[in-house]
Amino acid sequence: TSCITSVRQFKRLPPTIAASSCHEITLTRNSGVKMAAELFPTKKLGPASSTTTAVQQYQQQNRNNNNTIPSCNWQGLYPTIRERNSVMFNNELMADVHFVVGPPGGTQQVPGHKYVLAVGSSVFHAMFYGELAEDKEEIRIPDVEPPSFLAMLKYIYCDEIDLCADTVLATLYAAKKYIVPHLARACVNFLETSLSAKNACVLLSQSCLFEEPDLMQRCWEVIDAQAELALRSEGFTDIDSVTLESILRRETLNAKEMVVFEAALSWAEAECQRLDLTPTIENKRLALGKAIYLIRIPTMTLDDFANGAAQSGVLTLNETNDIFLWYTAAKKPELLFASKPRKGLAPQRCHRFQSCAYRSNQWRYRGRCDSIQFAVDKRVFIAGFGLYGSSCGSAEYSAKIELKRQGVPLGQSLIKYFSDGSSSTFPVWFEYPVQIEPDTFYTASVVLDGNELSYFGQEGMTEVQCGKVTFQFQCSSDSTNGTGVQGGQIPELIFYA
Repeated sequence: TSCITSVRQFKRLPPTIAASSCHEITLTRNSGVKMAAELFPTKKLGPASSTTTAVQQYQQQNRNNNNTIPSCNWQGLYPTIRERNSVMFNNELMADVHFVVGPPGGTQQVPGHKYVLAVGSSVFHAMFYGELAEDKEEIRIPDVEPPSFLAMLKYIYCDEIDLCADTVLATLYAAKKYIVPHLARACVNFLETSLSAKNACVLLSQSCLFEEPDLMQRCWEVIDAQAELALRSEGFTDIDSVTLESILRRETLNAKEMVVFEAALSWAEAECQRLDLTPTIENKRLALGKAIYLIRIPTMTLDDFANGAAQSGVLTLNETNDIFLWYTAAKKPELLFASKPRKGLAPQRCHRFQSCAYRSNQWRYRGRCDSIQFAVDKRVFIAGFGLYGSSCGSAEYSAKIELKRQGVPLGQSLIKYFSDGSSSTFPVWFEYPVQIEPDTFYTASVVLDGNELSYFGQEGMTEVQCGKVTFQFQCSSDSTNGTGVQGGQIPELIFYA
């Protein structure tokens, strides 16, 4: 299930990293606990062992309540060294070091065992056994939250990775700080699978901080393809100024420039609040600084500029006047604003038929649904469908298009398009591109209303390679008008990858 949670955003303050402001992101809560061997199969832990119910209860009680094991022969209850080490997790028994974790006013004391910690982390090894090791019985760690520190220790002691939306970013921070690479990789994988337009900008900022180029690239893929959703998300207002400038500078951003301008103003208002400034027009402009010139205002439509940016008050009178002249005058004034339109993303088309045809008694529309199921091997963003048109001369169609996953609608659109009577396909678009995850079947559907006789596809393919993406098709039970893998409608899927 999805949840909106507060997580800490950290800023670089050498030689440590200090806690900074909070923001909200949307992630998927992980309900299960995975063994490290499951996530990283190259590290084999030996054959699994059976554990009695009493032992499991003992172990769980110890982990939750930090109790000392009362049995004098508890070692005999656990057949493997991993299980015996697990007993020591968050346990005072034989503890030779204590950590005071968390910021002042929210600390928690956590017992530790130097040998176990040193085996799990080179930082702990240097701390306890290195040349500069100090023999302290209590170590303060104010820049790590207690739940995240415990999640890291649970991996070190128990070889278990237990991540949830509330703490995953802070756990990644702890794993980076103490150089626990496999846990850090699991945190990044968790974030990648939870990535959406709602949290992509926030995670982009964090991936730069944590120096995770793969996560950064995934964030850019989502931001480019679903730019308007990402820019309008609450998380966008929580990014730092460096991330803001990188987004405003982005050439492949798929968004109207008016949406970019409005998003920048929303960020400026939030920045004023962070700086304890009244969010006046002047202060918003001050917060944006030179980043405002990265907004390509001259590429807006004249209507958007006149009714939006020109009346926002953020632009000076001279800037407003020069931009109006830039739109209308033969001799255009020089502007500080970027005036070249963004390239955006080039849509790709997956065509699933090898030929098309028409007959005097096919293809007829009577309010019935044409539908097909598909899956991909890489994440893509479906922007729309390519549809056939009338086989009896030009005609106008109304089309209700829909994308579903396991019966849940992900995107819908009701639009009209004009068919010129040719066998060409005609694009119809969703309001926003829909994110499609790999190795899962989705259902594409359309209900058409217009000239009954239409072209239709033949010699359909079950698998189509489009660039680096492979599409697989199968028949859908939602299809009530004859469309299937071998023939019918929905000849094209238009996507970004």
